[in-house]
Amino acid sequence: MTQQHDPEIGLRIRAAGLDTNYHDVGVGEPVLLIHGSGPGVTAWANWRLTMPALARTRRVIAPDMAGFGYTERRADTHYDMDLWVNHLVGLLDALDIERTDLVGNSFGGALALAMAVRHPQRVRKLVLMGAAGVRFDLTSGLDAVWGYEPTVANMQSIMNVFAFDRSRLTPELAESRYRASIRPGYQESFSAMFPAPRQRWVDALACHEHELGDIRQSTLIVHGRDDQVIPLANSLRLLELIGPSQLHVFGQCGHWTQIEHADAFNQLVDNFLVD
Repeated sequence: MTQQHDPEIGLRIRAAGLDTNYHDVGVGEPVLLIHGSGPGVTAWANWRLTMPALARTRRVIAPDMAGFGYTERRADTHYDMDLWVNHLVGLLDALDIERTDLVGNSFGGALALAMAVRHPQRVRKLVLMGAAGVRFDLTSGLDAVWGYEPTVANMQSIMNVFAFDRSRLTPELAESRYRASIRPGYQESFSAMFPAPRQRWVDALACHEHELGDIRQSTLIVHGRDDQVIPLANSLRLLELIGPSQLHVFGQCGHWTQIEHADAFNQLVDNFLVD
């Protein structure tokens, strides 16, 4: 019998000194997908419905960021924006990619914004989905996500916060994501990233507003109207600050736009990334 391949495990590459798990599919101009910060998250879990759609016309790269998924973990790592941005730059360098489009989800949206601010020459276009990256009052939803303690019941509760349509949140899905969250090293690194009090980590992910106002890349901002994790007001503020930007709001949608409205989201992003 052959062991079934785990779709969350992709390719391996050394990026900024870390043995990095990443997915690389399709051919053409590159687009880099940056996942969010939920417990047990991986690039594949976040982008499994997005990667094949975008890969029809471009090269799609989706890494497990430092501290997440199957990327190397180190016990003495201090998780902060410097680490994550350096990891992204290291990945682009390792793949010999000079410039790319960026799609960032939630926490990943904050990283995409930081890349555009710190390394504008490496970024062509931006897509921000339910993005952090500006200062806001910590929501109870985000506090619950970052404060997750591993049980099946807690995972079910977290998923209820993420989704508007809870009909798809089966006990089997909660069980599988719980199992993902307790893989060796996962909870240890996750709990080290955003310990209470957690407002400070919201602030640490934020760029200065004058820096956001200097962004010159064409930017698509996407948000679920019913998001309980990152407030819609974030995206409205980003629309005000980033000159070349547009906003698309999905009704009856929580924090999982790329899953709850997968086809519409994929078409929207695909159309936007076309020159």
